[in-house]
Parts: sequence; C-alpha cells; structure tokens
Amino acid sequence: MDTAQAIRRPSTLLLLLPLAWGALVAVVLGLYGGMHQPTGHAVSVAGFSGALPMKAWLTTGALVLAAVQIFSARTMWRRSPLNLPLISGLHRWSGRLAFLLTLPVAFHCLYALGARYDSPRVMMHSIVGCFFYGVFTTKMLALPRRGIPSWAFPVLGGLAFTALVGLWLTSSLWFFTTFGVKF
Repeated sequence: MDTAQAIRRPSTLLLLLPLAWGALVAVVLGLYGGMHQPTGHAVSVAGFSGALPMKAWLTTGALVLAAVQIFSARTMWRRSPLNLPLISGLHRWSGRLAFLLTLPVAFHCLYALGARYDSPRVMMHSIVGCFFYGVFTTKMLALPRRGIPSWAFPVLGGLAFTALVGLWLTSSLWFFTTFGVKF
C-alpha cells in the first residue's frame, strides 16, 4: 500500500482527539455542577410560567428534533426507501435547533441547581446531561475530520439520541406525570 492510500484509509485513531475533548467537556461540566454553589435563581424564557415547564417543553422539543435527526440520518445513509433531495439540510438544521433548545435548559440546570446526587432520578439526570454534551462535542469535532470511519457517526449520533431520551425521561416525563401538562 502506498502512502496516499494509507492517508485516505479510515482510522479509528483519528477519533482519539475528538473523544478526548468530549470526555473533557463531560468531566468539566460534572465537576463544575458539583462544585458550583447553586444560585437557586431560575432562568426565564418568555412564554412559560416557570423554569420547570420551560425545561420540560424545550427538552421535549429537542427530543422531537432529535427524532428528525434519526429519520434524516437513516435517509442520508440509504437505510430508508425515501429519496428526499433536501434531507441533509433538514438533518443539519434540526440538529442545530435541537442543540439550541438544550442550551437554556442546561444553563438553568448548572447555574440554578448544579449537579445533584441526592436522589437517583436527579443523579442520573446530572450524569446523563454531562454525557450528552460530551458525546455532542465528540461528534461535532469528528464531523469535519477526514478519515474518520463511517461507523463512528451513527454510533455518536445514536449515543447523543439515547442520552437525550434519558434526559427527557428523567426531566420532562417526570414533570408531566408529577405536575401535569402545563406551560
């Protein structure tokens, strides 16, 4: 094999740097959340009656957009019989919007509440939240790199989706079943 072929060949080693940055993001968020003195002040987003409904609905919106991500990724990777010409744009924009919806939620969780480990639900929520941002960072840093194995993107996307489902289960579903559906 010549040098040019070796350079073009996908290598799992190329994932190490994005994985290291993703792990660092997850650990730093967890450490910050654990050491930061929570302010208890809610972050307000217009249109919601309080912080908990805002977090529940924004996380639900992010989960719906993440489902669009799964659908569009399957279509782009030819795992769906559909042939949609604008699917890559849908994939990119649904991902951007899903991520943007998570930012006020994460900011409120870290700033107002911090990472908590006093109840199993909240502990899982804190850990999965840090994991989500670590996986998201890894995926975003791996995307522009040439030579990343093609299996890495569905795995990273699937992990991000799974983490978002875990976040929804430990927050939004809990809110809706405890307090009802309210804005």
